[in-house]
Amino acid sequence: MKKISMIALTLMMGAASVFAQGWGRPPVEDPTGYKDTYKDYFTVGVAVNINNVTNPDQIALIKKNFNSITAENDMKVVSLQPREGEWNWENADKIANFCRENGIPLRGHTLCWHSQFADWMFVDDKGNEVSKEVFYERLRTHIHTVVNRYKDIVYCWDVVNEAMIDGDGRPTRFQREAPSPYRQSRHFQLCGDEFIAKAFEFAHEADPNALLFYNDYNAADPAKRDRIYDMVKKMKDAGVPIHGIGMQGHYNIYDNPKWENFEAAIQKYSELVDNIHITELDMRINHEAGGQLQFSREGAALTDEIKKMQEDRYAEMFEIMRKYKKVIKNVTFWNLGDRDSWLGARNYPLLWDENYEVKNVYYVVRDFKKNKKK
Repeated sequence: MKKISMIALTLMMGAASVFAQGWGRPPVEDPTGYKDTYKDYFTVGVAVNINNVTNPDQIALIKKNFNSITAENDMKVVSLQPREGEWNWENADKIANFCRENGIPLRGHTLCWHSQFADWMFVDDKGNEVSKEVFYERLRTHIHTVVNRYKDIVYCWDVVNEAMIDGDGRPTRFQREAPSPYRQSRHFQLCGDEFIAKAFEFAHEADPNALLFYNDYNAADPAKRDRIYDMVKKMKDAGVPIHGIGMQGHYNIYDNPKWENFEAAIQKYSELVDNIHITELDMRINHEAGGQLQFSREGAALTDEIKKMQEDRYAEMFEIMRKYKKVIKNVTFWNLGDRDSWLGARNYPLLWDENYEVKNVYYVVRDFKKNKKK
């Protein structure tokens, strides 16, 4: 009798195990991603490199979560046309084709920037500076060629990137007058602010249906916010086709931006445009912020306290953005995992770690309805 009881017990336990595992099938992963939980608010995007769209595991993360993609570097001017008439389409085409094959709209980035630009546009064969008319001809050719190549999949372009200065705008002790609100780039030195208008005009000529954005970092800083506002208003009053403002989201877990400034910037920009995109979102764990190219590539130790601070900052930011869903139309994370980040993996700025393992902050952002305090 004891042997029979043991056999029966073993069979019962085995049957229970089978039922628990769904007849031997592995548990089904939750298919819900950001594009699902935010479908009533805004599209959620990610900036990618060529590895992200060729690695099967990373492709799965992208397809699950995102309904907008930005090429991080492969559509910048110097990447596409490092020398006049020498076009390098390989990586940009692969990213565009990935979007076409998977039905994911593409954000174009960027057509005119002081960095990663094709400086040959400014000089002749002997190295002498050209006239602004020659520069405009070259810029127009570049913009038309690129925009026409991708107009079937690109729904918007960051046309001009980072044309305004940082700081509070007050003169230093060595200056008699307040500095120009414009970055003193080669573009501005040659053309003044007319180059901004021309770039937008060229892009609109090439694709009248694309949404065209001015994009900048520290766009929630009150002084820089006002400079961006004044420039965009001046351009729009003159008939320049600027349709949206991109607020780069290179923030930190401490105090940049202050949320009252972030919200005030959204409100002010919405007086000018119907489309605001948070274009380059990451949240580093040190006190630095912004898009400056000089920064620390390592943050503080990633303690549980630091993780919680990052989770709270992301949650607070997304709560504000959901509040302004009528004008915020897209939020794009700047890179997929920490390994990809321009800030370095040790700044831990994103929602997947350097091995593309999901962090708890991912669920904090995704499951905002479940996590909402009652």
